[in-house]
Amino acid sequence: MTKKVNILGATGSIGRSALDVIARHPGQWRARALAGGSRVAELVQACEATGAEIAALADETKLDELAAALKARGLRAEPMAGEEALCRIAADPEADAVLLAASGAAGLPQAFAAARAGRRMLLANKESVVCGGALLQSEIRRCGASLYPVDSEHSAIFQSLAAATPSQREKAVIWLTCSGGPFRTRRDLSAVTVAEASTHPRWKMGRKITVDSSTLMNKGLEVIEARWLFDIPPERIRVVVHPESVIHSAVAYEDGAVMAQLGVPDMRTPIAVALAWPERVASGAAPLDFTALSALHFEAPDLERFPQLGMAWEALREGGAACIVLNAANEVAVEAFLQGRISYLSIARTCRLALDAGLSGDVESLEGILAADREARSLARSLIDSGRALA
Repeated sequence: MTKKVNILGATGSIGRSALDVIARHPGQWRARALAGGSRVAELVQACEATGAEIAALADETKLDELAAALKARGLRAEPMAGEEALCRIAADPEADAVLLAASGAAGLPQAFAAARAGRRMLLANKESVVCGGALLQSEIRRCGASLYPVDSEHSAIFQSLAAATPSQREKAVIWLTCSGGPFRTRRDLSAVTVAEASTHPRWKMGRKITVDSSTLMNKGLEVIEARWLFDIPPERIRVVVHPESVIHSAVAYEDGAVMAQLGVPDMRTPIAVALAWPERVASGAAPLDFTALSALHFEAPDLERFPQLGMAWEALREGGAACIVLNAANEVAVEAFLQGRISYLSIARTCRLALDAGLSGDVESLEGILAADREARSLARSLIDSGRALA
C-alpha cells in the first residue's frame, strides 16, 4: 500500500530533496499535503508535480493568491494557510509520516502537534528539539510518536547507535563532524559580507542555515539537538572539523570501536533513511567511491573565531531557557545581518549578550517555551537597535 507523506517546508531545499526521493518510489510513497512559507508559485508547482491533496502556506495573507493559483492550474488541492493549518497538517491522521522541515523556531508548534498526534516524525527542523528539549521528547514517548532525524549528522549518529544496547549507549561518545564552513582558514572575519557568508563549500541550503554554518552556530544547535535526541550528556558530545564532509558523524564505544556513516554530501540519503527505516531504498545520491578519495582531514574547531559553538555547551550547562535564548538571539541577529543592519561579528555578540542577560522562563509547557522565545527575541532586537550588539 502506498504511504502518504506530509511535508512542512516543501519549498525549501530539504522539502525539494524529499520530493525527489518520493518521486523515485511512486508505488511506495506519495505526497498528501505540502506546506511552505510564502512562495505561492513554487508550492503550486510542487502540487502540480505530485498531485498533492492539500497546499498550505504559513503566510495567511497569501491564502487567496494560493487558491487562485491552484484554480488557474486546474488543481484540486485544498488551499490552507496559517499556523493552525500547519499544525493540522503535522497532526494529520491520514498521513503515514510527516517531514518537519520548516525553518527556525517557527516549526516548534508543528513538531509538538505531530508528537501529540503520535505521528512518524521525520525531523529536519533542529530548532524544534533545541527549544523543545526534554518536553518534546516526553511528548513523543507519551503519545507513541516516533522520531527519525533528517540532519545528515544526526542521521549518521542514529544509524551508528542502531545496534547499541542501553548499557553501551551510556558510555558512548558522539562525534559530530563539521565542514568548517567557508571561513575555516580565514583569520580575520571582521569584513565578512552577506554574499560570502551565504555560500557554503559543500552543501546547498537556505540563506539562514548557510550563515549559521559559517559561524558554526549550526553545529552548536546540533550539539544541543544531539543531547536531547539521543539522551547523551553534553560532556560526551564532541565536534571535529572535517572539510570533505564524507564522514557525516560517528559514535565511539567503550571498547575503542568507532561506528560512522559515510557518503557523498547529499541530503537525499538521510531523507531516504528516515522515510524507509529500518529498510534501505535508493535515494538518488551518487555512491561513494573510496578510490577517488585522496585524503580525509580532521581538526579541532576554533572556539575563539567561532564562539557560538562554545555557547551551545554553555547553554546546556545553564539549563532552563538558555538554549531557547541562544537560538532566538541567533535567529534575530542573522536576520539583521542578512538585512545589512549589523556586521558579521555582531551575530556572535548578540548571542553573547543575550545569554549573559540570564533570562528565565517556563520550559515545562509549550506555551512557556514560546513565551521565552518571544522574550529572547525582544531582548535581541533591543540589543541590536540600541547599538549594544555592534562589533
